[in-house]
Amino acid sequence: MIPTRFVFPSPGFQLYWSEGKGRKLLSELDTIPSKGDIESLIPLLFECDTLADTVITELYFEKGFHAATALIDDVLKNGIESTPDLPPCVLNFFDSLVAIPSWLDQEKVAIGSEFCRRSGVTGMIVLRNYSLMGGYESAAINKPLIYTESLKKGAAKRIAETTEFWVNITGENALSIQNIGFKHIVKVRLMHAYARVAIQKSSDWKKEDWGLPINTWDMVATNLGFSIIYLDGLRVMGIKPTKAEEEGLFHFWKYVGFLLGIPPQLIPASRKEAIAEIYKWTITQPPADQDTKALANSLYLEPLGATYLKYQWQRRMVVGVNLAYNSYFLGKLTSNTIGIPYSKWRFYPYIVNVLNQIPNFFAVRSEFFRKASAKRRRKKQENIKKIMLVGFHSIMESVPKHD
Repeated sequence: MIPTRFVFPSPGFQLYWSEGKGRKLLSELDTIPSKGDIESLIPLLFECDTLADTVITELYFEKGFHAATALIDDVLKNGIESTPDLPPCVLNFFDSLVAIPSWLDQEKVAIGSEFCRRSGVTGMIVLRNYSLMGGYESAAINKPLIYTESLKKGAAKRIAETTEFWVNITGENALSIQNIGFKHIVKVRLMHAYARVAIQKSSDWKKEDWGLPINTWDMVATNLGFSIIYLDGLRVMGIKPTKAEEEGLFHFWKYVGFLLGIPPQLIPASRKEAIAEIYKWTITQPPADQDTKALANSLYLEPLGATYLKYQWQRRMVVGVNLAYNSYFLGKLTSNTIGIPYSKWRFYPYIVNVLNQIPNFFAVRSEFFRKASAKRRRKKQENIKKIMLVGFHSIMESVPKHD
């Protein structure tokens, strides 16, 4: 079955690859994937993380959300062996998580996560204004957000949660069992499963149109947003990785994807593989609709309600700067497609690009400078996470409570 969401070639992303920023990426491939290559991936739209879904149906829906969450928290805190009488679905789920895959290279994981820290504030700008905003050109992958009423909750929640997730998992040794990154991944994986099961159970979700909510192919695409799209954004911002850092980043996200329930054989291990896979996914996406345009609009206007900025002129300035980054990364065509305006601050990313090239020059040539840079810039990332979370909670506290 081919769902109606499968549109080849995508009217929006086709322009990105032929006339926009993706043209340079596509030129790196020896062979552009054929329609047949792409259609072979359609079954992934109907596949999902069944291990996590079973935990939701047999634990969360049977014992209730709060009791189930408390049990999972106990396992994360004390381990499987120290938590008695676990249901088989929970044992199977955690057994798959703690098993170290034979392909895992911990040194590459460490190098990849360090590169994320070395990217500093610029890396977080790329994720917000390229990976996240660019994803709103697809009506399909964002449809579960509409069904979970994320649009009504505003962009601040999604930005705060994504920032917290990314900062937590990219810390030093964060993915080791019992550490903060590993625990956060488990909770996000179960949150995805809960949303997927709940959407199908209590809504008019049409599988023949959209495939499964939060399906395997969309999860692969999300993973690629944190790897190849992230790398491309950093490159045009003056931060270029060493060969070891690039390899490490792809390996890091392969392991993160594995922990999130994505079959590891579907996650690219190299730059060329990643370009080919993100091309296959994007070139089949339906164009932005009113829902995704509303999500994009909410994201670009988010700073206007930010409590972490004291004055309104600061908020307007941040909106303008973010829009400048959107145009810089996505191009004018994509910005028009998702309905976000052009910015008078369009010169700003070019200045930051030049400023980034100087420390990057030394970082790729000196291990000492590279590690010192990662340590220094990590502090800024942690500070931004704190600001975003405090700001989001302040907004939530100001929302009237209803009985």
